[in-house]
This record gives sequence, C-alpha cells and structure tokens, in this order.
Amino acid sequence: MTSDDAPSGAGEDERGIVEDLPDPHRGTDALTGPGATAADQDAARRAELVDSLPRPTADTPLLAELQIDARRRIELRGRKFPRPERTRVITVANQKGGVGKTTTTVNLAAALAQAGLQVLVLDNDPQGNASTALGIDHRAGTPSIYEVLVDAAPMHEAVQESPDVPGLWCLPATIDLSGAEIELVSMVARETRLRTALDGYFDWRRQQGLEQIDYVFVDCPPSLGLLTVNAFVVAREVLIPIQCEYYALEGLSQLLKTIELIQAHLNPQLAVSTILLTMYDARTNLAQQVAQEVRTHFPERTLRTTVPRSVRISEAPSYGQTVMTYDGGSSGALAYLEAARELAERAVRTSTTTDIPAGVPGGPPQEDQ
Repeated sequence: MTSDDAPSGAGEDERGIVEDLPDPHRGTDALTGPGATAADQDAARRAELVDSLPRPTADTPLLAELQIDARRRIELRGRKFPRPERTRVITVANQKGGVGKTTTTVNLAAALAQAGLQVLVLDNDPQGNASTALGIDHRAGTPSIYEVLVDAAPMHEAVQESPDVPGLWCLPATIDLSGAEIELVSMVARETRLRTALDGYFDWRRQQGLEQIDYVFVDCPPSLGLLTVNAFVVAREVLIPIQCEYYALEGLSQLLKTIELIQAHLNPQLAVSTILLTMYDARTNLAQQVAQEVRTHFPERTLRTTVPRSVRISEAPSYGQTVMTYDGGSSGALAYLEAARELAERAVRTSTTTDIPAGVPGGPPQEDQ
C-alpha cells in the first residue's frame, strides 16, 4: 500500500512514535514495589495497558491509527502535566493565514488547563476567533485587549475565565482592535505596551493571592504589524504552526528575520522554541515530504506530534468550544493533548539567536541550536 492510501492519522511520523515507544514493562517493578507512590503505580498501570494493545505493522495502517489514539487515551487522559518553574509566555505566530494559529493556541491552552495548569490566552487578533473558541464574550463594547493596548487599562479588568475549562483565562479581542495598529503608531513605547500590561496583571494576581499563571499564549493576526511586534516583545518563546502543504516554508524566512530584528532591538530573550506541524494528512506524499523537510531544518524545535486534519477540530469553534471540550476523544483532540504534554515536558530553549537554517530561502547554512 502506498503512502497515498494510508489513513490520514497514521502517517510515517506517527507510526514511528508507536514503534519507538520504550518497553512499558522496563522498570515497572520499581514503580510497583513497596516504596512506589500513587503516581508511580498509576504510571505502571498505564504502561501495562499500553503494552496490551496490538502492535501494528506496515501492512495495517488503520490499526496503527487506532493504536495511536488508544495509546494517547491511556497515557494522557486525566494526567497532570509538570508545572514550569516560572511563567512561560509563548507567542503563536506565522504571517501566513490559515495554518492553524488560533486553533493551536486555544487547544494547547485548553489541554494544559485540563492537565491542572493555570493558562492565560491573549487574543491579539482583531478577528477574535480565539475568544469565540473559548466561549468568551467579545461583542463590541466588551472590555478587551484594545483598551489595554490603546488606553492602558488594567488587564485584570478585561480578563475573563473560560466557562468550559477551569483555570483557563482569556483577554478577548473585539472589532475595535482592527484600528489599533493605526492608533499605536503615534504612541510612546508602542512596541512594549502589551508587555507592560502583562507585568501589571502578574503583579495584581500576586497582590490578590491568586495562583501564578503557568502559561501565557498570545494569538497573533496573519501579519507582521505592530500587534504582532507587541506579541513578540511580550514573549520569551515563539511557537510556529506550519501547515503540511506546499507553501509551508513560504514566508518562514521573513518571519525569522523579523524575530531577529526583535531580538536585536527590543527583546534579546526571544527564541523560536517550538514548531508544530498542523493539518497533516498521511494519505498524501506532499504532507510527508513537507514534514520531513521541516524536521530536517528544525530537528530539535519540531514537535514529534503532528496534528491531523480533523472535522471535529473545525466544528468545535461553531459551538463556542475547543476540540478538547467538544470531543475530547477525537483524533484531533488527542493529538493536541499529546502536543501539550510534549510542550510541557520540553526544556525551555535558552538560545537568544534565531538563525535561518540551510534550505530556507535566504538562509545560510547553520547548526540547529
């Protein structure tokens, strides 16, 4: 069977994850012995369940797809993810539209919140789609990120908690934000207004005795204007979603050059920490080729998890939900849950330089850091 015949969720990358899994029984004696904690025993139980699943082969792509979803359900549902030592502020950016920025932002945020973490989403896109997906009111006149950026209003006055996921907060965007770029041009410290507001919000939470925010995700518009510049200045990390289609690397060079400028002049601590492949369809050779090319250029930054094309992911926003609450057992939800775990368990990149790798238009040869 050719790769074009394989089910959409069971590509070479995903089958590799299954085949490369360590032996679940390795070290389980230590997890079930007299000194084992409840967490150790839970891990051992999950490992035994995973080991009981049938092992797929190259001739059983459908079984591979089902096995991946079953493994994810066993390993991830109800599991708590590690809490970072300090708040991780991650901007989700790609000036190309339709690559899954907002979808990635809200679903990673929901997955991390469901895993017991405190998460804040800053909807920095005038379309307000992240607010919609989180069930947040963002009608005209609602206190929003526009007032925070333009009027220097306190952020805590506009932040709302998601009605579906405890511990998930959102600073909504309204249609007013569409005119913010023009208004920001003449303002003092126009590039750092979002960072100043977020610092003030953290101070307010400490004064109120509230839990520390573990993750902040900033959703960006598909452009490289002042709104996106503010998002780059407020963050320490950049997550780039890349659609597994022909134009995946188109414009990536410009995005990385913009990040270099931000590093040089406004935020030297900014770094591209994560790349996530979205809309992956293993039935096509093109998707597999794009995935391989991205992994070749960014071997350390690219998550092993790929997000498949999924009807459930597309349907969820129309119900004012993320796919994590709309259909948490679907392939798309499980993929985002695994991506969230991978993100949580990864060490934060400490590099302060973002080089354009070999093979990307305009980029010199370089060794990935």
